[in-house]
Parts: sequence; structure tokens; C-alpha cells
Amino acid sequence: MNTYFKAGLAALTLLASAVPAMAQNVEFTLINNSSQALHYFYTTPSNENTWGEDLLGADGTLEPGMQGTVTIGDGSDQCLYDFRFETGEGAVLEVPQVDICSLNSYTLND
Repeated sequence: MNTYFKAGLAALTLLASAVPAMAQNVEFTLINNSSQALHYFYTTPSNENTWGEDLLGADGTLEPGMQGTVTIGDGSDQCLYDFRFETGEGAVLEVPQVDICSLNSYTLND
């Protein structure tokens, strides 16, 4: 290898390691195995303090025994997310630090 090629390869390696992680869209199956209808589902990266928009949408409800596909596409490059579930009966469940990068499905139980 010539000296110019080695220097160029070293510069390319250095540049590649300086690039931040890309923002991601994460998709998984949400399973409502509880006895209550799920009316709201909020997420936020665990390092933030505000909830995102309701992922079920304005008319979305996930009835007991049902499942649906959820997409988190907020532009974050984080893997750890907090989840907040709210039912039609007023129950609230917050689950901290779910690793969405390795998540295929999430089951909500009573």
C-alpha cells in the first residue's frame, strides 16, 4: 500500500466514526392483553421530559384481546423509551426505559 492510500483510509475511518447515529423509525406489535380498552399510547425518549403525540391517533382504540402495529418515527436516535398507556376507564400505566431497538412486540397486561 502506498502512503497516500493509507492516509486516505485513515481519514475515511476517522470521518465514519465521527458521524452520529441516524434517526430511526421503529415498528412493533402492540398487544392489548388487558381487560380494558386502550385509548391513548404515548412515548418519549427516556432522556426527555415531555410525551409525544398519541400513537393511536384521534379515533384509535385498541380493544382487549386485540393487537396493532405501532410506529415510532419521532426522529430520535435513542433506544430507551418511556411508554404511557391510558384506558377508557381512566387507568394510567407508565413503563420506563423500554429498549425499542430490540423490540418486536410489547404486551400490555392487567
